[in-house]
Amino acid sequence: MMEAMFYEKLDGGDVRCGLCNYSCRIKPKKRGICGVRENVDGILETLVYGKLIAMHVDPIEKKPLYHFKPGHLSYSIATVGCNFRCLHCQNADISQMPKNHDGQIMGDYVAPEEVVAEAVEARCLSIAYTYTEPTIFFEYALDVSKLAAESGLKNVFVSNGYMSEEATRAIEPYLDGINIDLKGDDEFYKKVCGARLDPVKRSIELMWDLGIWVEVTTLLIPGYNDSDSQLEDIARFLVGISPDIPWHVTAFYPTYKLKDAPPTSAATLRRAIKIGKEAGIKYVYGGNIPGEDENTSCTHCGETLVERFAFRVARNGVVEGKCPNCGEVVPGVW
Repeated sequence: MMEAMFYEKLDGGDVRCGLCNYSCRIKPKKRGICGVRENVDGILETLVYGKLIAMHVDPIEKKPLYHFKPGHLSYSIATVGCNFRCLHCQNADISQMPKNHDGQIMGDYVAPEEVVAEAVEARCLSIAYTYTEPTIFFEYALDVSKLAAESGLKNVFVSNGYMSEEATRAIEPYLDGINIDLKGDDEFYKKVCGARLDPVKRSIELMWDLGIWVEVTTLLIPGYNDSDSQLEDIARFLVGISPDIPWHVTAFYPTYKLKDAPPTSAATLRRAIKIGKEAGIKYVYGGNIPGEDENTSCTHCGETLVERFAFRVARNGVVEGKCPNCGEVVPGVW
């Protein structure tokens, strides 16, 4: 254990955690909603510093990040825990472990220096903080990201976007890219995730304003968040920040506690893609169904720039961030 960042001491030995937008008030010997930050005698401790439950080498497209050095490998890490309680979580065995297993914290200690060394040895260009919500192992992610930046590696988060503004500004100097889930409307967040929509919207806007490369993902769950009106609202919001933000609309498969909904059809993905493009989003991608709008095309001349299939890049024709055919700038990190 080590002392956590972003908290204040309150009367009666309680503490107020300021890491994310839940702002948990935590009594002595209790934990926050994430299950991995505990009040120990008036000191907020993080229980997961360095305790990695997952370490893998992934293609960056799996995050998904399509406009961030396409085709490179990313060293992906995670601890247990999450501040959301999504009924459809595909990694619930690790994200919900502290809540579902009497507070159990599993994982092996890996020093930040070792993470960076292994990423370099694996010839990765970035470190991805992913699988569970990286906010909940923030202190560790921050230490790793500082060393990664010194070694010339990029840092990317795959996040639910619920971190506080203070935490966002603390990681900003070292965070190069982020994919944030924008899951649906406020009712969806309350019903399915136990959260609210507005903090996620604020995070997307702040990240973009700070100059961090942002891509957004919406997992389409039939009957829950796939209506035209919900998709139009998301698309309009993103365009209001910037039409350059790529939007990934991805297919759902029944899992965890949400097995009453059917898998998402290819037709639903195509409908969402059409809605996004009609709203003015320049780059809308289909996901989890190989072959459904995975390529990047020039928005000026139509030239196919990046060819993909199921997280693999067959060809990357972007030259110095531009279309080689007409010179149009392609937003992203190339």
